[in-house]
Amino acid sequence: MNETPIIQLAGLHKRFGAVTAVDGVDLTIHRGEVVALLGPNGAGKTTTVDLALGLATPTAGSVRLFGGAARDAIVDGRVGAMLQGGALLPDLTVRDSVALVASAHRAPMSVDEALRRARCTEIAGRRVNKLSGGQLQRARFAVTVVSDPDLLVLDEPTAAMDVEARHTFWSSMREFTDTGRTVVFATHYLDEADTFADRIVIMRDGRIVADGTPAEIKAIAAARTIRFTGVGPADHDALRGLPGVSGLEERHGTVTLVTDRSDTTLRALLAAFPAAHDIEVVPSTMDDAFLALTRTTDEPSSAETTGARS
Repeated sequence: MNETPIIQLAGLHKRFGAVTAVDGVDLTIHRGEVVALLGPNGAGKTTTVDLALGLATPTAGSVRLFGGAARDAIVDGRVGAMLQGGALLPDLTVRDSVALVASAHRAPMSVDEALRRARCTEIAGRRVNKLSGGQLQRARFAVTVVSDPDLLVLDEPTAAMDVEARHTFWSSMREFTDTGRTVVFATHYLDEADTFADRIVIMRDGRIVADGTPAEIKAIAAARTIRFTGVGPADHDALRGLPGVSGLEERHGTVTLVTDRSDTTLRALLAAFPAAHDIEVVPSTMDDAFLALTRTTDEPSSAETTGARS
């Protein structure tokens, strides 16, 4: 792309004494992308977000937002951030909280529009200290979007939300992203990343170990499972010998084979065991890919960064 990147991190390092939290991160995000940042606890996600927003100073490397300094973009109201440590004044109503933040910006959207986008209209008159966990997150989102930002940065935005509240949140988020805004969100909910992100960046030990579309990330975990019935325990050794099979499990008459060559394994299974029935081939999930990429015993292989972007 020829346009100026929304976020550009280059050679980013951050050390806290002997601890390296971010270890050489290079990341470019363009306008209109919805990017999920994944990783286990301690992977460096929150520190990377803090560095990108200018809330922390890198030990080495550079950060640019919209081609300039992060502070300039934030002062101009081009960035909205919903971070884990953010808090609202407990005695204010939701509407007053949004209005207070709107008053600090040069060209905010209307308070009513921010409340509507965050699905907070019905709780606008409620005091912050009377909100449930999910309602509080929605109120914080209204405060985040009232500046009408071009970039949204969200750190665990659906924490403390139940399933219905998460669904409501992402419905409002779709409305925001449909306008071509850029969104970067860190989450522990892998299904959210799989469903809502155009691009997934996975971190481990302060480094990016994978960067690609959800389909590309899931393809890293090449193994699939084949489930079926109709083959008894006496044939388990033969099943383990089928091409591509790396594991077998049997529970209540259902056999599950793990294979990295599902088509070849399935053809061999049907040829050797024609009595097999109720066959189901299950592709790799985001959970499978995440576990494969964030294991700590070995460094990532070259296959793990397939689809990585410069």
